[in-house]
Amino acid sequence: MCGICGFTGRLMTSEEILENMMNKIIHRGPDSGGKHIDDGVSMGFRRLSIIDLEGGTQPIYNENRDMVITFNGEIYNHLELREDLIAKGHVMGSHADTEVLLHGYEEYGEDLLPKLRGMFAFVIWDSKTKTLFGARDFFGIKPFYYSIQNGNLVYGSEIKSILEYPGFKREVNKEALENYLTFQYSVLPETFFKGVFKLPPAHCFTFKDGKMDIKRYWEPIFEPDHSKSLEQFVDDIDNAMQDSIKKHKISDVEVGSFLSSGVDSSYVAASFHGDKTFTVGFDYEKYNEIDYAKALSEKIHIDNYNKLISKDEYWDVIGKVQYHMDEPLADPSAIALYFVSQTAAKHVKVSLSGEGADEFFGGYNIYREPHDLLPLTRLPRPVRKAMGAVAKKLPKVKGRNYLIRGSKDLQERFIGNAFMFQEEEREKILKSPTGKYHHTVLTRPYYDKVADQDDVTKMQYIDIHFWLIGDILLKADKMSMAHSLEVRVPFLDRKVFDIARTVPTEYKVNKENTKFAMRQAAHRYLPDMVAEKKKLGFPVPIRIWLKEDAYYNRVKAAFESPAAKEFFNTAEIIKYLDEHRAGKADNSRKIWTIYMFLVWHQQFFEQAA
Repeated sequence: MCGICGFTGRLMTSEEILENMMNKIIHRGPDSGGKHIDDGVSMGFRRLSIIDLEGGTQPIYNENRDMVITFNGEIYNHLELREDLIAKGHVMGSHADTEVLLHGYEEYGEDLLPKLRGMFAFVIWDSKTKTLFGARDFFGIKPFYYSIQNGNLVYGSEIKSILEYPGFKREVNKEALENYLTFQYSVLPETFFKGVFKLPPAHCFTFKDGKMDIKRYWEPIFEPDHSKSLEQFVDDIDNAMQDSIKKHKISDVEVGSFLSSGVDSSYVAASFHGDKTFTVGFDYEKYNEIDYAKALSEKIHIDNYNKLISKDEYWDVIGKVQYHMDEPLADPSAIALYFVSQTAAKHVKVSLSGEGADEFFGGYNIYREPHDLLPLTRLPRPVRKAMGAVAKKLPKVKGRNYLIRGSKDLQERFIGNAFMFQEEEREKILKSPTGKYHHTVLTRPYYDKVADQDDVTKMQYIDIHFWLIGDILLKADKMSMAHSLEVRVPFLDRKVFDIARTVPTEYKVNKENTKFAMRQAAHRYLPDMVAEKKKLGFPVPIRIWLKEDAYYNRVKAAFESPAAKEFFNTAEIIKYLDEHRAGKADNSRKIWTIYMFLVWHQQFFEQAA
């Protein structure tokens, strides 16, 4: 695990610029650094030593030294690929998975990518053709950002590196802000920094002669197999997970596991045969998972290391969290993830985690909504629309939201696991709304690709392409790397997805529970109450804190700041805050969404100035 950065072309001070870019991401790889600089490219690397502690230093070259690679991630099937490449005549100089990528590209070109199991973002420079090739993993576990500056490609594992490139102008992307207010994360290909883009998951690129060519090399496709029984699926899921966990434990350093009260991390922790689990909680009964984690850890004979996060600690690191995030993220659990990563990093360099189970196996509670709304969605569309219009005029009484949501088609109401501000609300609170993107414009191409699937599968597909990338994996990478910790996610394995994509909806979401088949697999290792536990997410008591004077005043001061006045109609956003404090509505997530943007802006624009 590490961080990469670099740029094409040659500048008078290439080495100094590259060093500055590398220093900005030293937290991703504090063990060592490496550079390759020639007339065509400058490539930087920061290393966190996990595999081949002695020989895995990057950049790594081929035998002729006319190709060079820098790589962020882990390739879990590199031993099998190594044997294949050696049999084809390739000579390896180390035991590192990085070298396997380089020789694999020599042998197969971009056809190497579908052969991989792992998480990765890498670049390969071919000095013969003066071409830079790069790729990002299947689900977006590892980040890759880029910008074109004066005909040169500038790239990095984090945007911070790109900001160090001479002449880069920092400018807030107002279109990104507008859509962030709805999705709660950065959803556009162009980031919050104008001119900086994300390489999408399962995409690769070539950059030559100032031109960027991007293409998709793989796509997740759901194909339910109705010929198998539930028992067969349970066996297949468990076999795939046990194999994935075994592969994800390959390391020359100790591996631990995060542990919350949910079935996903519990399943991983009970299966990984390690010695340490890590948990955090809050000093509120409904927001503390530590007692559960300690009890399960004792049952499976693993030591649990935990931390109770005080509210002052939580609020005091918000600025640091948004700095490490690179772009605003309004998920309150990101800060809790910062602390569990901090706790784990005191004991291990690598930790397993449970991300991806919900998207693959149908775990989110909202996936039950298509079933719950059936009495309404069976009605003719004009009737539903009329009922919804009437419901909107009603006071906030029980059943009102049910009628409103039932009046909308799935494409209107579901954009992923968060839906903060409707378009009309955005227009009200923003100083200069662009109105360029309605949320359905962004999700429609993805809905179109699964038009023949049932609603639950459509929701999973949307979450894999939006929520998983923009929220779940962003915070997992950035919060762990802030503490020089590698987080590995066994659920997000190609082989696991090969099973998950075939599971029929009735074995994912039914009247009994979500993630039904996966929970049956987890039953083999966990007590019933854990395997059947309802999905909670990571509970954080921000709705309580925002009513307390200290935190209400802190947020209100931010809402009245010059930055707030630059982007928002401050009177409108303060209304959300006062309404929440008075108990008239739970506006905590909307308030948090605005506040996180303002904290991020302070880190990258006000302090930088």
